[in-house]
Amino acid sequence: MSTLAVGLMYGGATLAVMASGMPIALALGAVAVVFMYYFMPAASLDTVTQNVYEEMASITLLAIPLFILKGAAIGKSKAGQDLYSALHVWMGRIPGGLGIANVFACALFAAMAGSSPATCSAIGSAGIPEMRKRGYSGGFAAGVIAAGGTLGILLPPSITMILYAVAAEQSLGRLFLAGIGPGLLLVLLFAIYAVLRFKAEYNAAQRAYAADPAQHPILSNERFTMAMRFGALPRVLPFVVLLSGVMIALYGGYATPSETAGLGGILALVLIASIYGVWRPRDLGPILESTLKESTMLMLIIGMSLLYSYVMSYLHISQAAAQAIVAMQLSRWVLLGAILVLVVVLGFFLPPVSIILMTAPIILPPLKDAGFDLIWFGVVMTIVMEMGLIHPPVGLNIFVIRNIAPDIPLRDVIWGTLPFVLLMAFAVVLLCLVPSISTFLPNLVMGAPSR
Repeated sequence: MSTLAVGLMYGGATLAVMASGMPIALALGAVAVVFMYYFMPAASLDTVTQNVYEEMASITLLAIPLFILKGAAIGKSKAGQDLYSALHVWMGRIPGGLGIANVFACALFAAMAGSSPATCSAIGSAGIPEMRKRGYSGGFAAGVIAAGGTLGILLPPSITMILYAVAAEQSLGRLFLAGIGPGLLLVLLFAIYAVLRFKAEYNAAQRAYAADPAQHPILSNERFTMAMRFGALPRVLPFVVLLSGVMIALYGGYATPSETAGLGGILALVLIASIYGVWRPRDLGPILESTLKESTMLMLIIGMSLLYSYVMSYLHISQAAAQAIVAMQLSRWVLLGAILVLVVVLGFFLPPVSIILMTAPIILPPLKDAGFDLIWFGVVMTIVMEMGLIHPPVGLNIFVIRNIAPDIPLRDVIWGTLPFVLLMAFAVVLLCLVPSISTFLPNLVMGAPSR
């Protein structure tokens, strides 16, 4: 049987099993094992566990459960709400300041949690009710939180970037640094949109209620004194200490990424114990349970995805696909565009973890041959996968929002997130036109990459 036929069967079987509703990890593992049985030596089945173990025996992957622990410690305590409240006090006088506060809170929380759903849940549980209470439309409130949550896989420490670094065999520290510039760019774009959208809703409310004595909540003018502003600063200080400690340890050369993840987890536990009194076993139970569940789920997906990629490579499917792409002799930008469209389509059905581990063996060799910087491409690919978190039909963050605010119709949530999808697409175009947005900081801190 030709490689093309085997590849089509492999892809078709994968889609069919996933369409059945089977969990992604089990679907990938089942397809891999079946094809090992029929198309690989019989002894291959005896080495399934060994192959999975060898693929996952990476010290870099150790950082994932430790970063999840750090995020759970912040998300399961009152720390996330305090961060949001402090930012709201300082942003109160800016038009749309509440929306901007939520964007900034998502960005800061994402820089500590490394997970989009965790960011979305922690900030949204406080932010969405507050925005709606002050007259923001349900779609606007949902869109701000859903889009802000996507920053969790772009700003360091990003679990998605850890996986990309492993798959692409690139420097994790350089990749983390490369995500900061684009992350700040997205924060700026989201904040600008929040101001413009707020003004539109404010003007609409003024027109609608001009002759009505009942004032719309969005028309209220909430004021905070300087004493209230400075009184809120101590709520932010612990986050600054935590974030600074992790970054100094990582980029100062004092610790490896995995050691930094452990340090971040310890600092987060110390923070919630000393400030919020979360140290008793009954308090730590939900944090450890959440960490164990999310880590187990994620590591199972990673292990099965790696096994899936191993079988794909053994059957020469990935190599043949890469050679076919190269043989098409597309210009480098057409090649990049085609690959990003593929990632967008996959984002309709798959989470970022699976997309990276399934496509890396196929798309990275042609991109490298075309002269693209794989660190830069990792950031671009991450933003494109972020779009998959907030557009249907999967849109993981959309379903997180539905759990937080079930009274907001799904239609309003989707329409509220679409402008942010367009902003992300605009950011990708900017990165293509000005790659230094991503590459400047890693080159400055770690020097130019060796060719």
